[in-house]
Amino acid sequence: MARKRTLSATTFRRGINLWPPFLFAGIRVLAVSPDFRSAKVRLRLRWFNRNWVGTHFGGSIFAMTDPFWMLLVMQNLGPGYVVWDAAAEIEFVSPGRGDVFAEFVLTEDRLTEIRELTAEGKKALVWFHTEVLAADGSVVAKLRKQVYVREKRKSD
Repeated sequence: MARKRTLSATTFRRGINLWPPFLFAGIRVLAVSPDFRSAKVRLRLRWFNRNWVGTHFGGSIFAMTDPFWMLLVMQNLGPGYVVWDAAAEIEFVSPGRGDVFAEFVLTEDRLTEIRELTAEGKKALVWFHTEVLAADGSVVAKLRKQVYVREKRKSD
């Protein structure tokens, strides 16, 4: 059962867009669905986030994807679960020479899988995959994020 949200998706989106790591890197959250099942993020190429060769700084590409799987899972499972980022991998496929985008879609099937994996207090380490795409649809980077999930214990 998902928690009653104290924060709307719109308020969340506006707030995270003011979060200094996003604001000062040129990262913008374009959309968060009202049910926190999806999000779309853009990273604009600017003078302050280019690397030495004039393309996107890899740290900014990673940062634009960093919190979303954890936040979407947390918002959908509710307060009865502990949810943390556990690991991440990134593969840079091609140079980002313009705006790049990432989309995150959390399906009911994945949530069901997580609930089943964490039944009876077990922990689950769940991998999520994301591609960062250029405006033309070409792949700039491939990411994997591992999220730790377990039901809360009475001592939590």
